[in-house]
Amino acid sequence: MTDSLLEVADELYALPLDRFTPERDARAKAAKGDKDLVAALKALRKPSLAAWVVNLLVRREAGQVEQVLAIGAALREAQEGMDGAELRALTKQRRQLTSAVTGQARALAADEGVRVTQSVSDEVEATLTAGLVDPEAARAVRSGLLVRSLKATGVDVVDVAAAVAVPDALGFAASPTTPATPGPPELHVVPGDDAARRREEAEEALAEAERTVRTTDKELRSARKAAEKLQARSLQLQSEIDELRRRLAEREAKAEEADEELAEAEETQSEAEAAQADAVRARDAARKTLDSLD
Repeated sequence: MTDSLLEVADELYALPLDRFTPERDARAKAAKGDKDLVAALKALRKPSLAAWVVNLLVRREAGQVEQVLAIGAALREAQEGMDGAELRALTKQRRQLTSAVTGQARALAADEGVRVTQSVSDEVEATLTAGLVDPEAARAVRSGLLVRSLKATGVDVVDVAAAVAVPDALGFAASPTTPATPGPPELHVVPGDDAARRREEAEEALAEAERTVRTTDKELRSARKAAEKLQARSLQLQSEIDELRRRLAEREAKAEEADEELAEAEETQSEAEAAQADAVRARDAARKTLDSLD
């Protein structure tokens, strides 16, 4: 039943939005011999406009979407170990990429006679961003079976289970409705052709993101080498500091011994001075006595 459900769902979510509900009901009615399939078909939710736009993009530009998601995986790997400035630059490049692809998705919807508002466009971009930053969200996007938009906070795990039509959607790839790789003529900009212009912008953004991945990867390797050298230098200095502290402790111990010996010597000196004073007084008294006898 699951394979049949996925097959039917793949067809239903490729339809124009206004045809989804009547076609779903018709397919459920036609499957009346399979009660489980009928129930599953009736439970399929109509996608939100933003989800439908993303599904449309995945099916019409499957090859490009796959490239974008692959770049997302590369960016996730590259961002490990980056400092704040590098992460901000990476985030900017990611936004440029998702913005360009969102523009292309809006153009595809317009070709279908569907107007996409700014709020819906924001949801589309948020969904694409989620696919870039979260591997499970990428699987959900790739399925072409989204029923609502996705959003990644960067902290919490993206709830993809509630965003796809059927549980088995994760790991499923939508059937493209056009060739995955467009022919060369489609890549040229025709004056006044907004869709072609947006496509070229998306391709430029994609190329720029790929260059950024290569650049940041090179910078990351360089930064790691520098960090390793500094770590070795730090360990060396710490070893020298430990040696100096050991020698200082020895000197302090000897200084304490010298202070103790000095205190004993001063005490002996005081006792000798007192004894001398007593001797002098005794001598003077004896001399005085002798003088008195003359």
